[in-house]
Amino acid sequence: MSNNQTLTPMKRNPLHVADKKMDIAMPEPSLYVIKAIGILDNDSNRIIAKYYDDHFPTVKEQIAFEKNLYNKTHRANAEIIMFEGLTCVYRSNVDLYFFVVGSSMENELILASVLNTFYESVSQMLRKNVEKRALLDNLDGAFLALDEICDGGIILEADSTAVCQRVAIKNDDIPLGEQTVAQVLQSAKEQLKWSLLK
Repeated sequence: MSNNQTLTPMKRNPLHVADKKMDIAMPEPSLYVIKAIGILDNDSNRIIAKYYDDHFPTVKEQIAFEKNLYNKTHRANAEIIMFEGLTCVYRSNVDLYFFVVGSSMENELILASVLNTFYESVSQMLRKNVEKRALLDNLDGAFLALDEICDGGIILEADSTAVCQRVAIKNDDIPLGEQTVAQVLQSAKEQLKWSLLK
């Protein structure tokens, strides 16, 4: 290098600086995608609800959130909203409102996929009769489906057919001591019916 050449300072690439800022703002990827899943009725009462983190630590806070979510969504045409700093996807049918909640940074398509899997699983179990009375009669199956889809906020299954197959297997193979009262009564009714038909 000759003496009459001067060194010029390197210019910083503005895109490089912006990339670093975005890296700082983006949270770490996590498997814990789902914060809550639930079903509400026409009066915003909880039928099923599972919360997977401590965003709403008490039942009172959870119910208040559900009522506010219902009030915000029951007349809306959208399927996705940002509500109280959370991303909420929801779907209504006759007298039921299904919802899935994730963080504000969560991908809406993933949440919508979980919502569709849950809705389709319940729909298959209820033989396309998705309404409150039918759901209450098959509440145990809906809880099993929910547990097959999501555990601790981690998505386990996104295929409603696979979920329904697993739920059907679990319903058939439960030992008598672990069955709910409704399952025992249903089994007794079926046995009585077959004994009368002989």
